[in-house]
Amino acid sequence: MAFNKKARTNESYDPSVMKGIIEGAGEVVEQKIVDTIEQNYMPYAMSVILSRAIPEIDGFKPSHRKLLFTMYKMGLLDKVRTKSANIVGQTMKLNPHGDSAIYDTMVRLSRGYEALLHPYVDSKGNFGKFYSRDMACAASRYTEAKLSEISSELFSDIEKDTVDFVDNYDNTQKEPTLLPATFPSVLVNANTGIAVGMASSICPFNLNEICKTTAMLIKDPEHDISSTLIAPDFPGGGNLIYDKQVLENIYKTGRGGIKIRARYTYDKAANCIDINSIPPTTTSEAIIEKVIELVKKNTIKEINDIRDETGIDGLKVTIDLKRGIDPEKLMQKLFRFTPLEDTFSCNFNVLIGTSPKVLGVKELLLEWIAFRVECVKRRTYFDLNKKRGKLHLLSALKKILLDIDKAIEIIRNTVDEINVIPNLMAGFNIDEKQAEYVAEIKLRHLNREYLVKRINEISDLEKDVAVLEEIFKSDQRIKEIIIEELSRVSEKYGQKRNTMLIYNHEISKEEIFDEVPDYAVNLFLTEQGYFKKITPQSLRMSFEHKLKDNDKISQHIETNNNFELLFFTNKSNVYKTKVSDFNDSKASVLGDFIPAKLNMDDGEMPIYMVVTKDYSGFMLFFFENGKVAKVKLSSYETKTNRKKLVSAYFDKFKLVTCYYSLAEKDYLLVSNVGKKLLVNSGKVSLKSSKTTQGISIMGFAKGQRLVSVSEYEKGKLEGPERYRAKNLPSRGFLPTKAKLPDEQLTF
Repeated sequence: MAFNKKARTNESYDPSVMKGIIEGAGEVVEQKIVDTIEQNYMPYAMSVILSRAIPEIDGFKPSHRKLLFTMYKMGLLDKVRTKSANIVGQTMKLNPHGDSAIYDTMVRLSRGYEALLHPYVDSKGNFGKFYSRDMACAASRYTEAKLSEISSELFSDIEKDTVDFVDNYDNTQKEPTLLPATFPSVLVNANTGIAVGMASSICPFNLNEICKTTAMLIKDPEHDISSTLIAPDFPGGGNLIYDKQVLENIYKTGRGGIKIRARYTYDKAANCIDINSIPPTTTSEAIIEKVIELVKKNTIKEINDIRDETGIDGLKVTIDLKRGIDPEKLMQKLFRFTPLEDTFSCNFNVLIGTSPKVLGVKELLLEWIAFRVECVKRRTYFDLNKKRGKLHLLSALKKILLDIDKAIEIIRNTVDEINVIPNLMAGFNIDEKQAEYVAEIKLRHLNREYLVKRINEISDLEKDVAVLEEIFKSDQRIKEIIIEELSRVSEKYGQKRNTMLIYNHEISKEEIFDEVPDYAVNLFLTEQGYFKKITPQSLRMSFEHKLKDNDKISQHIETNNNFELLFFTNKSNVYKTKVSDFNDSKASVLGDFIPAKLNMDDGEMPIYMVVTKDYSGFMLFFFENGKVAKVKLSSYETKTNRKKLVSAYFDKFKLVTCYYSLAEKDYLLVSNVGKKLLVNSGKVSLKSSKTTQGISIMGFAKGQRLVSVSEYEKGKLEGPERYRAKNLPSRGFLPTKAKLPDEQLTF
């Protein structure tokens, strides 16, 4: 459905006039969202994928290619540097996206930025650093640049029709669709991009290893690339945690994650750690901020200070240690909690033709080989045609050499200039191009010496043509040429690996535990859910507790600060935490409200507190219907750091109370009619299932139920054996008449 909405202009406005100018102007159309996405969003998405974000087989995005080609056309491959602003201005003839975007592209390709293993731009001035978020580059009017030496390999024989050229955005210039790089630049320098609905993230590899692997792959398509391509090599260095299976999966699928660790040294004299290389996915500022955050949270307590000392010698982050700290153990903690160890996610998404494809390393190299074969074949065809053309022209000179005077006479006796070419063609039986060539020879060159020298070139040209024809017809010869070029590039520009390898067996497998101060504490839990951790010294100074109205202490446990805590709640859950997670308190304060501290659900309250270190012992759950469940405390132990465990006990019966014990004890059960039963916990079988219903201990008549349970203390009952039953379940026993009134008063 669609309707027209009149524009807010003169009432005499004629919509038909405007409609003739802009079709559908002022018209609001109801359209399905699927159609809108298909007609508007999808073309935009395809434009971003094909023209901006995803690199092609030469290793470049359009913005990179336009910049480098502009610099090449400016002669900056051999000349001295020029102002970056000049380069940016010239590049805008090919790239209309604004000067800041162009300059940012040049910065990322520069030597000064240090983001590439082999920078394509030789820069001078402040270009910032890839490992620093705050170290910004200077404005383009202050910096200078030219193409680096290795960039010559990107434009090798580009004038020989090795790649296709297209018009720029205003059809005033030609630009290449790809660069005929003589090495697999797509895998040598890192390239990342985020498109619409897809992304690309290609890690860099060492040039020597890539060239060798490519050459071996040309010789043998079944070559095992992992034997020559050891691992990625990042410009920032660092240590790569070598996992053969992970790398082989990346080589095969083009996807996966590579773990990179920072590299550091320990200065014993200054008692500090100097970090001089970090993972490529982070910055020095991010690392410093994370370490400061951990120090404030007391997660890391071994550090006195951290600062950025990056200078002319490169990256340097210094960490001052407290006295007596083991630097190796500290670094293990920092690797675990900070970006000093991070993962580089690989996604080898490359445009092949006009289709984005995620390729493994081997497939990507085979695509590059096919691309390079085409480049060399086109170059060979160009050279072959050129030499054939020259050979064709020189053959005319050979004929003229037989009778130079005849050629001069034909030209001299021709009345009209327009007839010179036809007369030469007829006189020497040559074609129009040959006749043009003869006619353009200068008079001074019509001597026999010049002509003989030119004709002697014919034999050399014939040999060259034969060689080129052989190359053009033989894919094997073309591949041999590519291998020679790869060897030359590797020998000329190859470097040692920046990123060192750490094998799994070299990494400490010990689990890192935070060093928790161990000292005696007193723990208090109140009926309304308040918790206090008080040292014995503080407790001696002020023993009178501050409590809320109608609140009282339900548990008091003497323990140590390095124990674990379990809070059982009225909703059949248990919350796990540590004694050290609570700050030392005083008796004169209310303490921590456990439901808020542990993020319990609405209406959930702690009913019992357990302190343990090794999860030995057991729990006893007493239910209103007289059943008792006995569960191993180890059933609540988890390998992961889960804070909440659901279904901590059977929740279909109403819970009266619960107890934790390391050994068997006697418990006194009392019903609502005053009957008592003395039972030893050994009578209850131990279960590993948390949700066990337990066994019946006390039986009841209609309307009776269990109302209280307490640990039996010697002397609490007169004649305690009277309250023990030979068989269970038992309904319990009433107290003697003499004791009934007194004992009833205690209920």
